[in-house]
Amino acid sequence: MASNLNLAKFSQATELKKRLWFTLGVLIVFRLLSFVPLPGIDPTALTALAEQTRGGVLDFFNTFSGGSLERMSLIALGVMPYITASIVIQLATSLSPTLAAIKKEGESGRKRLNQYTRYGTVGLTIVQGYFMAVGLESFGASQGVAAVVDPGMLFRISAVVSLVGGTMFLMWLGEQVTSRGVGNGVSLIIMAGIVAQLPTTFSNLFEGSRTGSISPTLVLGVLVMAIGLTAFICFVETGQRRVLIQYPKRQTQRGTMQADRSHLPLKINTANVIPPIFASSLLLMPLTITQFAGQATQGESAWGDFIISLNQYLAHGTPLYMALYGAGIIFFTFFYTAVVFNPEETAENLKRNGGFIPGIRPGKNTSEYLDYVLTRITVVGAIYLTLICLVPEYIIASAGIPFYLGGTSLLIVVNVTMDTVTQIQSHLLAHQYGDLIKKAKLKGGRPR
Repeated sequence: MASNLNLAKFSQATELKKRLWFTLGVLIVFRLLSFVPLPGIDPTALTALAEQTRGGVLDFFNTFSGGSLERMSLIALGVMPYITASIVIQLATSLSPTLAAIKKEGESGRKRLNQYTRYGTVGLTIVQGYFMAVGLESFGASQGVAAVVDPGMLFRISAVVSLVGGTMFLMWLGEQVTSRGVGNGVSLIIMAGIVAQLPTTFSNLFEGSRTGSISPTLVLGVLVMAIGLTAFICFVETGQRRVLIQYPKRQTQRGTMQADRSHLPLKINTANVIPPIFASSLLLMPLTITQFAGQATQGESAWGDFIISLNQYLAHGTPLYMALYGAGIIFFTFFYTAVVFNPEETAENLKRNGGFIPGIRPGKNTSEYLDYVLTRITVVGAIYLTLICLVPEYIIASAGIPFYLGGTSLLIVVNVTMDTVTQIQSHLLAHQYGDLIKKAKLKGGRPR
């Protein structure tokens, strides 16, 4: 009965349906763009490139881009340059007094910082796109196979322009989903790329089990691990530390004095999926450049051979890669939590509204207490994110299983799905309250 009622409310929420259709349309456009190749590319040679780099760090990047990198499409770089640029701007805002002053200007300051992020996205895409084009020109030359039909400066320019246009269009689509759709647009695009790779991932897994290259026990273990991780992520993501907030006694309509109480919820994982995305973005950007630069200079110089060796040490699942990735996750967990939650500002707002934490003086003491509690929670959140992202992928890499839906991908899919469902519920609730207000106005009364 309750489900029928919810479906009835959903069918009446016209604004929510428009947002959902818009979001779905954007994701369809994203998937179509992933099949539009760069001009001057030979698809046969691309298949050989994907097989040659199989099991490397580019497979991880390819999962995030929904297979666009493997096909060398217009959006082969995905939204990773945009994410990297936003990291640089946020770090610069914390270090530079000038940018910090711009951030405090409110909406106008936010627009200026967003503009700087766009400029940074263009610059990073040009650098990555150029090295990608150079690497594609030289790939397969020793075997007599050319990935590029007509190599030269014209191809490099056209490839860079196409990649810049694809990344900027993808960034614009993400912003449109955030403002006119449901949920965070960039996160939804990343999740859509991961989900799009699921059929291929599971088919490779089951095909390996059928041919005997993978033990059926390992396949069953991977599936059980994925289900268990999903349940664990849902459990931790809903966990929170509720700080009791007390308000002074106020006189009610009946003349009695009553004290109000509420709670300040502090999530265990305040940073959500941002730390893994930021850490992987910063790690994948230089690795992508060196991967294609190494392809271009392999065998020609000691520098090219060194780059190839470096990429082998930093391959997905290696100890060095895991160490750098884990350090990045821990750093961005604390950094982004500090950006999202400001104890001093929260303490000041509580003091202004007459609220206080029992046993804690308002003002500075409240700020120090909130910072102490948040730091302890963030330590738990950082450990949780590091274990979720590293342990499953290390197990899969050690077992030699061609399964690229690791802990990071699963974390992003589950978190973004939960956030999207929460957004939909919020729109349904707003629609319900809107109907109540309209009915109250039609009856000539006030809503109670």
